[in-house]
Amino acid sequence: FTFDLVSFSKTFPRFWPFLLDFDGFLRYFDASVVCLAAGRLNNHRSTRRTARQWMMSSDRVINSLRFNQDHGCFTCAMDDGFRIYNVEPLVEKLSLAHNESGSVSQVEMLHRCNIVAVVGGGSKPKFAENTVLLWDDKLKKFVIELTFTQPVAAVRLRRNKIIVAVRSRIFVFRYPDNTSKLFEFDTRDNPRGLVEVSPSTDHQIMVFPAHKCGSLQIVDIATTEENISSSPVTLTAHQSEIACIAVNQQGTKLASASRKGTLIRIWDTQTKKMLHELRRGSDPATLYCISFSHDSSYLCASSDKGTIHIFAIKDTSLNKRSTLRKVGFLGQYVESQWGLANFTVPPECACICAFGPNSSVIAICVDGTFHKYVFTPDGNCNREAYDVFLDVGDDTHF
Repeated sequence: FTFDLVSFSKTFPRFWPFLLDFDGFLRYFDASVVCLAAGRLNNHRSTRRTARQWMMSSDRVINSLRFNQDHGCFTCAMDDGFRIYNVEPLVEKLSLAHNESGSVSQVEMLHRCNIVAVVGGGSKPKFAENTVLLWDDKLKKFVIELTFTQPVAAVRLRRNKIIVAVRSRIFVFRYPDNTSKLFEFDTRDNPRGLVEVSPSTDHQIMVFPAHKCGSLQIVDIATTEENISSSPVTLTAHQSEIACIAVNQQGTKLASASRKGTLIRIWDTQTKKMLHELRRGSDPATLYCISFSHDSSYLCASSDKGTIHIFAIKDTSLNKRSTLRKVGFLGQYVESQWGLANFTVPPECACICAFGPNSSVIAICVDGTFHKYVFTPDGNCNREAYDVFLDVGDDTHF
């Protein structure tokens, strides 16, 4: 079955309004033309994907992906606006089109509330890349705008704070009442905007690169008084540049990896002592994401090798180890803890990963694919779900 848009429009001119509203047209096309022409309902989904990919490929460029604080939702910043998806079940919860937001480089959620931080970028931006805007989905408008002298590299949200990273500085703002800058910190050159904040109310820990190569700064941002904060504590984490960081839900643990990408180190944020050293592999790799499970029993990591690694950090005896480690003189490599399980996604396709319910790991890739695997403590790992999330409709489509 093939579809000729020009012939279709000439034969059925009354459908031109649908063509002007792509979403409306595709819903009609999905529900009627495909099913009637194919004659079988089970062909509906695959035919829909082909039509969408063919007709909307120029607008499907994904600029970034990001989970929310509880990993139950994720954001998708695109050249055609942005979307927010629920993970379980996989469904689109919010979509802002290009005419409202322009192309978007970053989107950050605040848990599951109506506030979303947006940074312009991509091929068709409507807003400057040095500006953070807060979208209120209840009011259906942007309510806060923060402008900086440099492009925004990252934005993070807490219930009462906005954290913004530019290339050499971190800013912390009070909000929503009387939005104002609380304090700022100088950093080492930080083009990727590495900064993470714990969602915990007990340990309001913020972590970002320090001035020294391979070092991190840990600071408590619990205060709401301007220009008053605890002094940052410097942690020497790696010998080479920091490439990826993560903070657990409780704010008690920090994970870090360098640009070499072979080792992931786990630190106690209170004592600043290293708890574990985990080996991703022996070959250098670019790490895209590190994520703790909700109870901090496990950790997962993704890289450009196309493998999602799962490690145990509570019961480390579950991790794999070299059979040669008992020899005792072969060095640190054979003493390393390897992941207890892993699974693969498209290689060299950037993706983020996080833990879902019931011992599952979710991987979201920039090629638009959604992967869900379930693992067991003995190392078995099986795929439970796969989808193309860009083709998933919102709640009203069900």
